[in-house]
Amino acid sequence: MTTTARDLGQRFHAALVTGDWVTIRSMLHDDATWTLPGDNTVSGVVVGADAMVERAQKVASYGLSFKLLNVLVSRENMALSQHNTAQRPDAVLDEYVSTVCRLRDGKIAHIESYLSDVPGMNTFFV
Repeated sequence: MTTTARDLGQRFHAALVTGDWVTIRSMLHDDATWTLPGDNTVSGVVVGADAMVERAQKVASYGLSFKLLNVLVSRENMALSQHNTAQRPDAVLDEYVSTVCRLRDGKIAHIESYLSDVPGMNTFFV
């Protein structure tokens, strides 16, 4: 499972960076969920693969740079360690993110994102 989980994490990140939403959708279970902390336009829980792709598209639309630091694996799951940055005239985003993915049958069943700067995220995603 470790090799599969690592490969899935690397492919997921590559698809995120290139905006390959079809590939991301193919990596998700139809009933998958994604939880993001904060109180802003992208925070909360979304349910369903299509809703997760819509959220990823919205996050990316803010011009983020998603730098992959590492793909971490457990016995059955994986996590992406990232440094996400973006800048607008009125706000800067500079945060470290752990995107923890619970896998089921080789696909992502749940994502929970952990952020280093939730107040900064709330300011940026308005």
